Amino acid sequence: MLDRTIPFCNTIMKCSDYNYRKTALPAGFSIVPYQVGYEKEWAKQECAIGDFDSEAEAEKYFAETYLQNPELLPNILFALNKDGDVVGSCIAWQDMRGINSVSSLHWLVVDERYQKIGLGRALCTAVMNIYAECQGLPVYIHTQPWSWKAILLYISLGFKLQKTDTFSHYENEYEKAMIELRKITTPEQYELLKQSSEE
Repeated sequence: MLDRTIPFCNTIMKCSDYNYRKTALPAGFSIVPYQVGYEKEWAKQECAIGDFDSEAEAEKYFAETYLQNPELLPNILFALNKDGDVVGSCIAWQDMRGINSVSSLHWLVVDERYQKIGLGRALCTAVMNIYAECQGLPVYIHTQPWSWKAILLYISLGFKLQKTDTFSHYENEYEKAMIELRKITTPEQYELLKQSSEE
């Protein structure tokens, strides 16, 4: 479970160099694009980690934000277990940066029961492969210190913490974020975070 007692700070990441790579999945799992009804499972999982106050609110958000853009629905990816249950998701999305759109890796979530087996990495890889195929780089991520484990995952995929750059409506709070990250990561992890930061 995410520790939301860790202060929230807008944390911006960017990947400018990425080559298509094989998506490695645990045995019995698969990644598929959105199908009708998956929004209910998405809402359940996002609500479970505290991103929404209720499943109804999350489902409404999904409907208003994503179902209104049918051409982008194939870019909403879901991880399924061997029984066909939705156990995670991630979205290849287009956010705005001024008057232009930019690629964004959006809303990574994995059911708590299925974490630590590589599904988060597989979902991120599948999303990044979409951008690699359509020449959609650079790709941005908006995250926060309580998602520090995901931040380390993103770094392993080629993302860099941004000291000043940002996108959409987000204020870059790099300095504040690094203060919080220093408190919750090992010295080795924090050094990696510093080395993976760029102007």
